[in-house]
Amino acid sequence: MFQGEFNNTVDPKGRASIPTAFREALKDTGDEGALVVTKADGGLAAYPASVWQQICERVMALPPGPRREANLRTRIAPARECCFDRQGRIQIPQSLREYADLDKDIVVVGMIEKIEIWNQQRHAAATGESEALLRDDAQGQADLGF
Repeated sequence: MFQGEFNNTVDPKGRASIPTAFREALKDTGDEGALVVTKADGGLAAYPASVWQQICERVMALPPGPRREANLRTRIAPARECCFDRQGRIQIPQSLREYADLDKDIVVVGMIEKIEIWNQQRHAAATGESEALLRDDAQGQADLGF
């Protein structure tokens, strides 16, 4: 569904352009009007509404307790629906921009079922951590065909 990395910017009003390829992929889901954006490991994750609904259902299916409450508090509660304007931009709420330290230069990353939006420095750090993790699992990578 979503694949690729795109360098972009957030304008002074907090609007970020979502790549055309991602907007085209959204048409296939019937969710082309908006994305649901939430906090995710120092960046933001943006989901088509249909995928977000499934995530919410899985969280609510968890037994009552700390794990469900933590997911509700840190992922579900801060989520906001962000609608596209005519230029293919979404307005990212101030609270989410502050959380992800989105000031100007960002990276928009396709992650199959979701889109990640990162501060460029945080994206580089997260990518470095992922590379290190994969280096430690050479056989697992080979089994996947990489």
